[in-house]
Amino acid sequence: MNIAVIGTGYVGLVSGVCYAELGNHVICVDNDPRKIDMLNDGEIPIYEPGLKELAATNREEGRLAFTADLSSAVIHSDIIILAVGTPPLPNGEANLDYINQAAIEVAEAMNSYKIITVKSTVPVGTNERLAQLIRLHTNKPFDSISLPEFLREGSAIQDTLKPDRIIIGAECQRAAAIMVELHKPLTENIVVTDIRSAEMIKYASNAFLATKISFINEIANICEKVGADVTQVADGMGYDKRIGPSFLKAGIGYGGSCFPKDTSALIQIAGNVDYEFKLLRSVVEVNQDQRFNVIRKLKTVFDGELQGKVVAIWGLAFKPNTDDVRDSPALEIIQYLVDHGVIVKAYDPVALHSFQSLFGIGDVIWCNEALETAQDADALCLLTEWEEFASVDLLELQKVLKQPILIDGRNVFKEEDLIDTDFIYYSVGRPNLNQGVKQKVPVL
Repeated sequence: MNIAVIGTGYVGLVSGVCYAELGNHVICVDNDPRKIDMLNDGEIPIYEPGLKELAATNREEGRLAFTADLSSAVIHSDIIILAVGTPPLPNGEANLDYINQAAIEVAEAMNSYKIITVKSTVPVGTNERLAQLIRLHTNKPFDSISLPEFLREGSAIQDTLKPDRIIIGAECQRAAAIMVELHKPLTENIVVTDIRSAEMIKYASNAFLATKISFINEIANICEKVGADVTQVADGMGYDKRIGPSFLKAGIGYGGSCFPKDTSALIQIAGNVDYEFKLLRSVVEVNQDQRFNVIRKLKTVFDGELQGKVVAIWGLAFKPNTDDVRDSPALEIIQYLVDHGVIVKAYDPVALHSFQSLFGIGDVIWCNEALETAQDADALCLLTEWEEFASVDLLELQKVLKQPILIDGRNVFKEEDLIDTDFIYYSVGRPNLNQGVKQKVPVL
C-alpha cells in the first residue's frame, strides 16, 4: 500500500519505518526542513534502539522516503496517517492546533479518495471534528479512521511489529477492511470499533497503567513503614491473572510524553462532560509526590540540611533506552536541589543533551561518565535504571564517593549486591533489605 505519514516525531517516525518494513511504500512528511535533511542523511533525531538501522535498510530498498512536500506525499498515497504532536495546554487539555493545520493541508492537497487515519492521541470526538474540517477544504471523497498507538519508548519497534492488539475505529466497512488488511501481518488481535470508542481506548489504557504504577508506589510507601518488601509483594500480586505482573515496579513515578499528558487530558475530557474523575486525580497526585521521596530521603540522611552538599545524579531520561526527558522526575528533583543550595553533578548515557535543552546548561555540573559523576559526592541518587548503572562495581563506586550514601529510586540493586559494601542504602519500599545480614548496611 502507499502510505503518507504526516509528522516525524516519535510515533510518526517509528510507525512509518515499520510500515515500510512490512513492504509498503511510505513517505514520511515533516514541516521542519532541517529534520528532513537529517533523516535523508541517515540520521535519526530520536534515540530508539534499532530504528536507525531499520530506516536505512528500507530507504536502500526504496520503500521509505522523507520529504517536506506534504502535497506531493498526499497525492501519491492512498492512506494518510496523521501523527503530529498534541502537546498539553496549561489546563491539561490536548493542544489540537497542529493536527488541525495538518488536516487542512491534507485536504487542500487531496486529488482522489483517501483514507485519513488519526494516530495522534486526541480527545474523544476529535476524528469527527477533523472530518468536518476536511470537508470544508476539499470536495474529494475520504473516510476517517482512528488508529491509536500503544508504543513504549525503548521498545517501540517491537511494540509496532509485534503488538498486543490493533485498535481500528471506523464508520465505513470498506475503509475498516483496508486497515485490517494493512495490519494483518502484525497480529490476529485486531479490534474494530466505532471511532469514539477507539479514541477512548487509548486514554483508558494509559490511565489504567498509570493507576497501577501509582498504586504500587503507595503500597511501597506503606511497606517502608510496616517492614514489608514491595518487590516481594508485587511478585506475589503478579501471579494473580486478574492483576498480572506488568507495571507493578515501585520507584519514583512515571514520566515521559504519554502518561502525564494522557491522564491530564482524560481528567479534562471528563470535566468537560461534568464528571469528576476522582480516582485519576489521585493517581496524578500520588505520582507527583512520589518523585520527592528522593528529596525526603536525602533530608533524612543529612538531618534536614542540604545546603552545600554535593549530590550526584545517575539518570535523566524518564526511563532507560530513550533520550526522552519530558516530565522526567529528574527535572523537578534536580531543580529542587539546585534551589536549595545543593551542588548537583549529573550524568545520563543517552539523554544528557536532551535534558540540557529543557533544563538549561548552568547550575549543574554535567558529567560524561558514571564514576566521574560520583567522584567526591556526599550522596548518589539513581533516578533511571540504565543497565550501565546496574552493572557498576559497587566497591569502586564506594571508593570515589565522599560518603557511601546511595539512594536507589528504581530498586536496581539487590541484597547480594550490597553485602560486601559499606553503603548507607535507601531504596523504595524495601525497609528490611539486608537487615540481620549485615548491620552496617542500613536501608530505608
